[in-house]
Amino acid sequence: MKIKDIILIPSIIDKLIWKHHVSEQEIREALNNKPGFRKIEKGKVKGEDVYAALSRTYAGRYLIIFFIYKQTQEALIISARDMNTRERKKYEQE
Repeated sequence: MKIKDIILIPSIIDKLIWKHHVSEQEIREALNNKPGFRKIEKGKVKGEDVYAALSRTYAGRYLIIFFIYKQTQEALIISARDMNTRERKKYEQE
């Protein structure tokens, strides 16, 4: 999967900082650090499905980032948080 650009909505970024303590910079780092992708569900718009990216920041934080993969090869970020134990084990096995 190739992501040409990242779409960040200010209200989503505010929620990620407040609720999950994940910054915009950490999202960009993780998506540029060879993430593993999983399709989560079919999107409401044809050809735009919901995916999860599992990756690490440059500082070593394990994140899972949920996004809509747009037809323009852009990732519309909808959430991000630290991986749980099960997700981290699966990520490390890949």
